[in-house]
Amino acid sequence: MSAKSPRTPLNDSGPQPSGTVFVLVHGAWHASWQWAPTQRALARLGAAALAVDLPGHGFGAPLPSGTHLPGQPGYATEKSALAGVTLEECAGAVIAALRSVRRYPKVALVSHSAGGAPASLAAERAPELVDELIHLSSFVPAGRPRFADYLASPEQTATVRGQGLMLGDPEAIGAFRINPFSADPEYVEELRLTYYHDVPAESFARWYHALSPDLPLAVPTTPIALTRERWGRIPRTFIRCAEDWACTPALQDLMIAEADAVMPDHPFTVRPLPGSHSPFAARPEELAAALIGDR
Repeated sequence: MSAKSPRTPLNDSGPQPSGTVFVLVHGAWHASWQWAPTQRALARLGAAALAVDLPGHGFGAPLPSGTHLPGQPGYATEKSALAGVTLEECAGAVIAALRSVRRYPKVALVSHSAGGAPASLAAERAPELVDELIHLSSFVPAGRPRFADYLASPEQTATVRGQGLMLGDPEAIGAFRINPFSADPEYVEELRLTYYHDVPAESFARWYHALSPDLPLAVPTTPIALTRERWGRIPRTFIRCAEDWACTPALQDLMIAEADAVMPDHPFTVRPLPGSHSPFAARPEELAAALIGDR
């Protein structure tokens, strides 16, 4: 029997990867798993992608102690295990992911929804790690420093859905809490219509039960100070979801306009996408094509 040839370890002195790598940052209550269909679509188009789990998210996310007990005792009042998670910690997870793929010729940082907060802070802290910012219906803190500032704007509150989905007092809990284990069909349907309205109910059930209950309070409420010399020097794209009932088209337009006004060096390139707040579930092939764009 002949001996097998030893496998050559991969290191920085070996062949360098080519093309763009997409670093994907999830939104509230989601995790790296949300991007799997989009990653497959990107791979079919010849693009690499790395999805990030922010602290406290993913399949190891903590649950309130009464989650699986009859009647879910204390579910709406129990202090979140994520109450102490900071936005700096979340940005740190993004920076670590960016560093791990910096050997690619180009790194595109993609954020969805509330993920725009840690992604933006990461880009401000380490602009040398990012060649392009892509916001998928996500928070842009250039005009206003907190996501909460935009969520309270008339552009959002006039037509947004899902205002009854949050449970308890976020300040007391230390998190914005939903119930992905609710047995109330009206609650489940309202969550679907708010975030996934173009995903059939039978398919949505799979996505729904994978959600985490808590978004750390710090993510939408911590101010972010962006500078023209750092964040503002990075070319940026906004993928605008035309029928988004969670982050309304009017709010998306407001964030784009205010960012371009204060950071004029690289105004947003806007790419339209039909459908809901969750194109990664409803139309991953179209989303992958929008991410790649003209590159």
